[in-house]
Amino acid sequence: MNYDLENMTRDELEALIKDAQKALKTVDARRRSEAKRAAEQAAKEYGFSLDEILTAGPKGSKGSPKYANPQDPTQTWTGRGRKPNWVIEALDEGKSLEQLAI
Repeated sequence: MNYDLENMTRDELEALIKDAQKALKTVDARRRSEAKRAAEQAAKEYGFSLDEILTAGPKGSKGSPKYANPQDPTQTWTGRGRKPNWVIEALDEGKSLEQLAI
């Protein structure tokens, strides 16, 4: 398919672009469908459905708690991410993280 782009009008070029974008969407949809079929087949070979594979399994690990609130030991913190309010309050009161360690 060779197009003489230099001699096409603006309207012809815009129509060509629109047709190309539509064709890209069709190609993407077809490839997505093929990929899904391949994934379903691979899951089936192991005795699972694709839905079982996608919804099962462990989520990201939160890690083990390293610190506990002295006033409420059920409140724990792994030491990762934002400090809970009880940690901030304990530090403001002069306690150290070592004193909150489990």
